[in-house]
Amino acid sequence: MPHLPVKSYKICVIIPTYNNEKTLKRVIDGVLSYIAEIYVINDGSTDGTRAILEEYPHIRVVHHPKNMGKGMALRTGFQRAQQDGFDYAITIDSDGQHYPKDIPILVQELLQHSKPVLLIGNRNMNQKGIPGKSSFGNRFSNFWFWFETGIQLEDTQSGFRAYPLRYLPQKLFTRKFEFEIEIIVRAAWKGILIKNVPIQVLYDLNERVSHFRPFQDFTRISILNTFLVCITLLYIKPRDFFRKIKKKAFGSFSEKISFS
Repeated sequence: MPHLPVKSYKICVIIPTYNNEKTLKRVIDGVLSYIAEIYVINDGSTDGTRAILEEYPHIRVVHHPKNMGKGMALRTGFQRAQQDGFDYAITIDSDGQHYPKDIPILVQELLQHSKPVLLIGNRNMNQKGIPGKSSFGNRFSNFWFWFETGIQLEDTQSGFRAYPLRYLPQKLFTRKFEFEIEIIVRAAWKGILIKNVPIQVLYDLNERVSHFRPFQDFTRISILNTFLVCITLLYIKPRDFFRKIKKKAFGSFSEKISFS
């Protein structure tokens, strides 16, 4: 895989949002303290989101005419950022659960790698105030990610991430919350390093508006994992096995040539 020139990284922040008028302004102001290059993808909000965004004429704003799902909002952001020449996009949720002051932590970690890396914020899921459904959902997701990729992570559901835009998989089919699972699995299959980075998290039940629907979205995630497991068993594992055999055989052949 080609190396990225570390010193020339161009990094932006993508904020997907849907009806988070209570926290959106605080999130944008916090991000602006660290990075000026921001894309806000307004995914068909029906509250005061549009009026809030009009207060920020210098950031890039895309309005979806109707709600299309978080996955589609992220796709729109990735496409625009890549077209504008950015190497990495840091994504942060607009519901106020993430701390923009953790952005430098992700940036510093990126600078430690000369090859493409996809970073996922690692939340402390044992802290007080974490909803039980979030903790269970994360453990569930972690297990299937390990099964599908062989990579063990402590948090696979955090939306606070850094994506290597030019190396992301192109064949993605999901549109909503499950998109964030599909993209990291397919990125791992491409050989991109997936790594957790410790971050802080805030669950303020008075302000936070979550659009995760436990039954519908959990069902969609389960269907996605069933699909990914089938690909893993029928294609990825056989592919990796034969690659390992080929590499071992080629290595032995090269050694024989060098000693002959």
